[in-house]
Amino acid sequence: MKKIVFILSLLCGPLLWAGNGPQPVSFDFFGEKIVLEVDQASMPAWESSLSIENIQHFYQLAQDARLEKTVEALLQYKKKFRPDDWLFYQLIRKTAQQLSPKSADYTRYTLFKWYFMVETGYDAILTISDKKILFYVQCDENIYNIPARKKGDKQYVCLNYHDYGNSIDFTRTAFTEVPFTHLGDLRPFSYRVTQLPQFKPEQYAEKDLHFNYDNHEYLFKVKVNRDVQSIFANYPVLDYNFAFNIPLSQETYSSLIPALKKNIKGLSSKNGVDYLMKFTRYSFQYEKDIDQFGKEKRLSPEETLLYNQSDCEDRAALFFYLVKEIYDLPMIVLSYPTHVTVAVQFKKAAGKPIIYNGNKYYVCEPTPQSTDLKIGELAPSLANVAYDIAYVYTPKRR
Repeated sequence: MKKIVFILSLLCGPLLWAGNGPQPVSFDFFGEKIVLEVDQASMPAWESSLSIENIQHFYQLAQDARLEKTVEALLQYKKKFRPDDWLFYQLIRKTAQQLSPKSADYTRYTLFKWYFMVETGYDAILTISDKKILFYVQCDENIYNIPARKKGDKQYVCLNYHDYGNSIDFTRTAFTEVPFTHLGDLRPFSYRVTQLPQFKPEQYAEKDLHFNYDNHEYLFKVKVNRDVQSIFANYPVLDYNFAFNIPLSQETYSSLIPALKKNIKGLSSKNGVDYLMKFTRYSFQYEKDIDQFGKEKRLSPEETLLYNQSDCEDRAALFFYLVKEIYDLPMIVLSYPTHVTVAVQFKKAAGKPIIYNGNKYYVCEPTPQSTDLKIGELAPSLANVAYDIAYVYTPKRR
């Protein structure tokens, strides 16, 4: 596929002009070459204390530096590739990094991110304390592990909480919102991811996954890409339908899904789902999020393939994706206090059903348990434990 080079031109305004003109700086954005024509001397500086007045002054300097050419190029990228908001924000982060490296001046880096988010049409705000600056974006979705604040009837969630170690005592640190009015219409931000970038084939490595099914050893050589890990490094915890419906990238998909389809060809849907359940259950080592990441983290299906270890939520996401992609059967996600699993609807009975809205679903446990559970069998330790139906999937064709 022919690559397109996006030129993000940073034209120098008369107020801040200095130096010998713009110099090209380029970086790779998940397979696309981005070129910045930068005259660093023309960029708004930041050598001030955190205050409302100083931030408002920075915004005016950014306007005077005529960064609208950069904004236009960002919007051209968005129009061409139609990235989801989360991926587009990663482009804004990398652009800000080129203008003002995070390690050199964190406040200036954050202000550039905020500026580009607002100028590309997102409803973003800043709050400050004596030494901290928090960057929020308006979002209507449920977010569970990062701070949020209300402004009228709108929710704003924090995009840079991780930069402070995911630990700020808001009872001891007071933050003040920076007043800001933008003339254009601003829209909310969504964390929903419906596509991954078109990575280059050479960005992938081959990973062996194997498991035993019906006394036969199966080996899969799955292509995985570490860039997927970086894309979701700071992706928050959301409702299950978000992580469960993040698709695989094309190379990963092509290296796994056709092989799975080949192995289950000729099987009934129940037996095929059983195969997918055992693949998900036994192809990975188990590890809790707190031990692996130090916090709660819900992996996407491709991340589960990428990491060597995963927990019950991660396997539920991968199993859900595989069943949906190959069989597209109705499913429900069962959330227990300490466990998550998936139940699938079949035309014929397959063990003890879970009744929901008059329909019968059968638990398909994708996480290793003390016994080798069959379809329709639930771990004995959960037999009398209350659960919530966290997500209901109904195929569109039904």
